[in-house]
Amino acid sequence: MSSEVVRAYIPKEVEATIQNIVASVTVGEAIDLDAVVMNFPSVEYRPEQFPGLVFRLEKPKTTTLIFRSGKMVCTGAKSTRDVQEAVEKILQVMKEKGIINHGEPRIQIQNIVATATLGGDIDIEKAAYMLGRTMYEPEQFPGLIYRMDEPKVVFLIFASGKVVIVGAKSKEEPTLAARRLKESLEENGLIARASA
Repeated sequence: MSSEVVRAYIPKEVEATIQNIVASVTVGEAIDLDAVVMNFPSVEYRPEQFPGLVFRLEKPKTTTLIFRSGKMVCTGAKSTRDVQEAVEKILQVMKEKGIINHGEPRIQIQNIVATATLGGDIDIEKAAYMLGRTMYEPEQFPGLIYRMDEPKVVFLIFASGKVVIVGAKSKEEPTLAARRLKESLEENGLIARASA
């Protein structure tokens, strides 16, 4: 067998792709939401329906909920750098308009959602028994829900080998978790390698 053919059988490392990061932000001072609305007409604020104001940015493409208490929730970012940039942009424009004075943000990642492909079909029914801490009801949802302890994430696993990873707290955790899952499935013969 030539080395070219052998190389085709070596499984590629799994890499997770971040789809969304949710971060909580504490500014440390109250925010006058009415002043934000007056200065930024494109924001959405309907206090009778929801107490937060919705501030959208195109670059980085994010949505940030801003509350009077000085708390914010930033969603939609694809990287921790995007979270930082979005928060800094919003605080900078609010400082320029005199809405806040210092606004030093404390940012905490709450949830990272990522996707990955494990590189082969998965025997979902057997995986449900082997992995433990799973929920699988195919008549309600085609994927297997699996709670991993380390790193502490939740997987949605599909027979195609595609997975969704939720609950990660750092950008490294989704890839680490996907690699551990793939290794565990391979060790137990529950993943059939996709043909090249």
